[in-house]
Formats: sequence, structure tokens, C-alpha cells
Amino acid sequence: MIKKLPKSRIEFEVSVPWADWEKYLDVAAAEASAEIKIPGFRPGKAPRKMVEQKVGKGVILNNASEKAVQKSYVDFIRKEKLEVIGSPEIELKTVSAGKDLEYVARAAVISEIKVNGKYKKEIEKINKEYRNKKNEISEEELQLEMKKMANSRAKLVTVLREAAKNDRVEIDFNVLLGGFPIENGKSINHPLIIGQEVFVPGFENELIGMKAGANKEFELEFPKDYHSQSLGGKKATFQVTMKLVQERQIPEISDEFAKSLGNFENLEILKKNLQKNLEHEQKHKIKEQKRSEYLEKITENTEAEMPEILIREETQKMLHELEHQVQAIGINLDQYLQQIKKNRAELEKDWEPNAIKRVKSSMALNKIVEEEEIKLAAKEIEEEMNKTLQYYKDTQNLAKNIDMERLYSYTKGVLENEKVFEILEKL
Repeated sequence: MIKKLPKSRIEFEVSVPWADWEKYLDVAAAEASAEIKIPGFRPGKAPRKMVEQKVGKGVILNNASEKAVQKSYVDFIRKEKLEVIGSPEIELKTVSAGKDLEYVARAAVISEIKVNGKYKKEIEKINKEYRNKKNEISEEELQLEMKKMANSRAKLVTVLREAAKNDRVEIDFNVLLGGFPIENGKSINHPLIIGQEVFVPGFENELIGMKAGANKEFELEFPKDYHSQSLGGKKATFQVTMKLVQERQIPEISDEFAKSLGNFENLEILKKNLQKNLEHEQKHKIKEQKRSEYLEKITENTEAEMPEILIREETQKMLHELEHQVQAIGINLDQYLQQIKKNRAELEKDWEPNAIKRVKSSMALNKIVEEEEIKLAAKEIEEEMNKTLQYYKDTQNLAKNIDMERLYSYTKGVLENEKVFEILEKL
């Protein structure tokens, strides 16, 4: 009998007849024999009675029961067609030679999920709103992008004059709070463009007028909403040495500038190319925004009990995503957690509502795939897999580095979701 437990868990009892699990005693004894030395016998070949005398009957019995449990558990869930997730919790009731093996198993399962068809009406409204959205790039946006391009190609010329706004400078600095250095508050030859306002408000203004070799000390107050709560709203002393001042000579946006960027005969051709690229990015952005709204409406119309194991897996996935993000800005996850004054467990707890939402939306999409009877040909999945595999240069070691079964499953899921979104976009 299968008993339902809270949070998408089930419990059931299994009884394995002695005649069925007795055979595992020989297997357990052979494995134990391979790990010990018994005079006159090769590893793994000693008789069971001699092994039992050496390691104890209880050890062999327990190892045999583990093997019997593993086999009978798999047989049970297949027979009952249960969709279990993760490893089960096993509670042994009877483990005795000559008697049936009895145990209780508890496991998480994929819960029944219901997606209310009302979501389609909501998506029809979203589609209607997005059909009126234009994908055009304004002249102002185009000019702003060209200015960014020109700024990124600025020529740097070292000057002996005082630093001014828009100059690139290199500085040594030290930050003191109450006369003591703060953590991560020191840097050497730190590059900075005055005017980009990436430091504490007012810091960059203090650099204006300093020449290379000059020293300066000043006080500034950290913003109240500063990312490091221990510094928010507090006044600190900044000690700065100007090491280098460089003038940024930004090229004029002209035909010559266009030619310097590549195969562009003049500025007009560059603008057309840039506009085309920006419109493509804008189209992709709008598409992602629309699909995000789809998921919101689908999730709102979905009823399902969330298995804890899936929520834990999702928070772990979110943690790995954060780890990659902070590495991109030059710090590790532990340093980031120190800055926000939280540990991993607290962060995972904060993320739990969002993790539940992500799991729920994923389960809902799978349900829609089932309801819409979306089927993919193996060839279609394999072709998409090959596109992914092309990114890997070391093809000789490809099989070692990639779990092909996992990649197949992932690719299948991505393609199925894409089919769902294509159907929704036609509503």
C-alpha cells in the first residue's frame, strides 16, 4: 500500500522473501573477501563461512540487505510506475537470517500538476499588447550607441597637467574607518575614468585637479544603501596618490571613423549596419520579455505541490549562477557573501520563493508539452545537440567531458519549451 505524505512524498512497505534475498549473502561475502587477506585463497574467492568468521556475520548480513533493498526498491517503483525523485529514505524493520527482509521506503515524487486553461486568455491579451509594440531604433538611440563606440576607441595620451573630467587615471588609495583600514579598502595602480561615477559619490570629483605624484586625503560618507551594510551611512577617510593622468582623445564620428572600424565605406553604411544590429537585439529583448510574461500567467494558473528536493536543486542552481556572476567582477562567492553579510543557507532561504516559482513554471511547461502532444524526432534533437558540441574544440576528449545522456535530455527539454512558446505566440 502506498501512503501519501505532505510535500509530494510517499511511503510504502516492501517485504523481500528470505529465498529471494539469501543469494545476496554470497555476493556480499565475495566483496568483503576481496578487501581482506585470507591465507590460501585469492581475493574474492574465500568461502562465505570463512569470510563471516573474519569480518562477522552481521557485516555480511547488512551488506546483503543493502543489495536486496536496492534491487527490490527499483522493482517496486517500476511495477507501480512511480515517478520518484532523488534517493529514498529507507527504514529497515526486519533484518535476520532465515526471515523475510522488511523495510519502509519514503521518497519524493513528481506531484500531480493542474494547469488551468484560463492562461490562454491571459496570453491572448499579452500578444495583443505586444503586436502594437514597435521594434524601431530612434535616431537618438543610434547616436548614443555611436558615441559609446567612439569612447571605446579613445586614444590614451599621458599628460603632465592636472586631472580633469573624462581623463583616465591610475591611483593608489586606502580607505580608513575610525582610523583603521577597512576590508578590501586598498588598491594599487587602480584604473579609473573620472566622471563615470563608479566610486562612492564625490570621490571622483576629489581627483580633479590632482597631478601625477600628488597626494590627497579627504572624507566622504558612504550611501545609506551601500552594498556593504557595515559601511552604509558612515563617514570614512580616503587617502589617494595620483600615479598617472591620461587624456582620452575620442575620435570624431565621421566617414574616417567608419572606415577605421572595418568594411564600411562611409558613416551612412556604418549607421545602417548598426541600426540593423540594434533592431535585432531589440527584437530578441522584446521576445524574451513577452515569454517571461507568458510564464508568469502560466504559473499563476498552475496548481502543484512542490517536491522539496526540486526546490533545493533549484536554489543550488541559482547559487552556481551567482558564483559565475561574481567571478566576472573579480571576486569569489565567499567574498560576496561577506559583503552582503549573509551565509549560503540564508541566501538559499531568501531565494526559496523564486526557486518555487521557477520549479513550478518548469513543471507547468512539461504539462503543456504533454497536453499539446508535442513530439520531437530523435534526429531533430541530435541536430541541435551537434550545434552545442561544435563549441567544444577538444573533440578527442569530448566523450569524457560531456554527459551525452544529460545533454540529450536538456536539449529535448529546450526544444519542447520552444515548441510551447511558438504555440502560445499564435494565440
